[in-house]
Amino acid sequence: MATQKLLVEYAKSNRSSCKVCQKAIAAGSVRLGLSMKDPKGFDLVKWHHLSCFPTSSHPLCALEEIKGFSLLKSCDQEALRNFEAEASSNQSIKRNNGKAIEELDDRQVKERKILGAVNRNKLELKFSLSDVKNNYKDASLPPNWNAFKTLIFNEREEGLQGSEKIAAFDFDGCLANTSVKITGADAWSLTYPSIPQKLQGLFNDGYKLVIFTNESNIERWKNKRQQAIDSKIGRLANFVKLVKVPIQVFIACGLGSNKDHSIDPFRKPSTGMWNVLAEHFNSGVTIDMDQSFYVGDAAGRMNDHSDADLKFAQAIGLKFYVPEDFFGP
Repeated sequence: MATQKLLVEYAKSNRSSCKVCQKAIAAGSVRLGLSMKDPKGFDLVKWHHLSCFPTSSHPLCALEEIKGFSLLKSCDQEALRNFEAEASSNQSIKRNNGKAIEELDDRQVKERKILGAVNRNKLELKFSLSDVKNNYKDASLPPNWNAFKTLIFNEREEGLQGSEKIAAFDFDGCLANTSVKITGADAWSLTYPSIPQKLQGLFNDGYKLVIFTNESNIERWKNKRQQAIDSKIGRLANFVKLVKVPIQVFIACGLGSNKDHSIDPFRKPSTGMWNVLAEHFNSGVTIDMDQSFYVGDAAGRMNDHSDADLKFAQAIGLKFYVPEDFFGP
């Protein structure tokens, strides 16, 4: 058998596709490859999304020895270490439970694509009404807003129905210009004048509109938590009022990393918000991943604050757009 070597790099274009989920690997995103010699002596590389890489058959041990690892940004090196640690933990649990580890066959991959579950961050939640609160810790929430663990969401309003087509968006920097230095329900503006018309068109075409937004200040500002909640929810409510279409909103309040180094399951790029939507807030309608998409500004580009939106979409298996391409002229 030919020896396979591991490679890691930033995708040079969007022309390569993942060998597991078959979706395109976005340009500039981290991709993992298995390299081997073909019968003619040429190097043949099979590329994968980070979240799709088959760690069960190819453990990511000795990361520093993987070709290209030293060229990654420190944040991406850390993400790879976290992925390796989680994969190792999962493998240990499976061995202890005596479960066989098998690669997904083609039928399973297609089923998971439909369900939006080709995603290593799949979150199993015991969601019940008894766990839903009308306050977030020591701060109260406006009418029709609730909290579940570190997640805040709005209740269904008139016209907000489940759909197989989901049009999902980030808020800050995507739909609205905001600043962390300025608070207040009115301290925002549209990023693009075309947004109301665009969202109304999607709604009329049968899409369910959803906003997934991170807001760690709600957790971080312990002495000003009520102010942080009123500001964030006020902006979102005023935005929905302006665009004149019903929108389901999910706000991840948790921190990127807790004191015990655990990752909040709802904060993007973790996929908890999406899982709650798909499993509990879409009226039992199965989501069509081919028709659904996500728009966000954090795509890991030169001036972006992070790549959380891009990785969020990749982990779920959604088509991804940056706002200037989706809303621009």
